Amino acid sequence: MPDGGFSAATEALLDRAGAICAAKSGRLTPLRREILGLILDSAAPTGAYDLLEKLRRTRHRAAPPTVYRTLDFLLEQGLIHRLERLSAFIGCVADPHLHAEHAHAAQFLICRTCRKVTEIEDHELTQALTHAAARLGFSVAGATIEAEGLCASCQP
Repeated sequence: MPDGGFSAATEALLDRAGAICAAKSGRLTPLRREILGLILDSAAPTGAYDLLEKLRRTRHRAAPPTVYRTLDFLLEQGLIHRLERLSAFIGCVADPHLHAEHAHAAQFLICRTCRKVTEIEDHELTQALTHAAARLGFSVAGATIEAEGLCASCQP
């Protein structure tokens, strides 16, 4: 593993995230980089207190406000998604088309048995929501859709 303790693939994503922040006049500080790395390295969505526990292995005095402020920054930069249903976070840096101006509607399939989360990007679904809202005079600024069910592996 490289110096940061993350896999080479995660380090590459962290470098991309740093470039995205710089393009938006933001800064991926060492703390922000470490928390994003923990999220990206996780096999499953990660909660704030799980992140705090992992962070305390290297930063013994880390406190909840530190984690929450960092998560807010990462959300603002578009580097992570918050899954409301799970009260957890997943990374959003792996998309090779991602650049500083990129934003997308987030749609997630969440398995209620194994908790596997799959992100999809269905433009027709996004357009359907936008058109339905427009018929009511509502302008959608952003939307995260979370669908709960069973993944292919967990279906009987």
